[in-house]
Amino acid sequence: MPTMYRILRASREVRERRNQLRHPVYAKPRLLATAPNQVWTWDITRLPGPVGFCLYVLLDLFSRFVVGWLVAERENAALAEQLIDDSAARQGIPPGQLRLHSDRGGPMTAKSLALLFADLGVKPSLGRPRTPEDNPLAEAQFKTVKYHPTFPARFGSLLDARAWGGRFFHWYNYQHHHTH
Repeated sequence: MPTMYRILRASREVRERRNQLRHPVYAKPRLLATAPNQVWTWDITRLPGPVGFCLYVLLDLFSRFVVGWLVAERENAALAEQLIDDSAARQGIPPGQLRLHSDRGGPMTAKSLALLFADLGVKPSLGRPRTPEDNPLAEAQFKTVKYHPTFPARFGSLLDARAWGGRFFHWYNYQHHHTH
């Protein structure tokens, strides 16, 4: 038997015979911003609470300014749409100017969000599957959130989480080293 496999290997006839799932090759995203409001990155993280809350954060790649955030009881594409739409309007983003980068989570890849991007003229950018280092600024920002001295072990309610977020993001945008 070893001789047969040696002959087959030499003629490149040995292969996996079971059907194998072929995953597409994803290119590593390359993001470049030379001014504010050209590229935003966003993500959602869990916050500790009675039911667990979700913190959505939109971060400007160039200035590191948090252009939008919200705390909700769940991950939801409609909430993400509203946050992105409101933030783009507040920042005065003209169609075609903004590129928005995220991972491949459910709200990030929702069809309704793709339609909003088309309406706003936003160019979407997605990281590779299961590769958190493709969205390093969002991940680093969440570490800043969760390691801040005022971050509680647990939020008592959704209102507590939102009030804390208001104080934190005001500090982050205006007292931390970032300017917009």
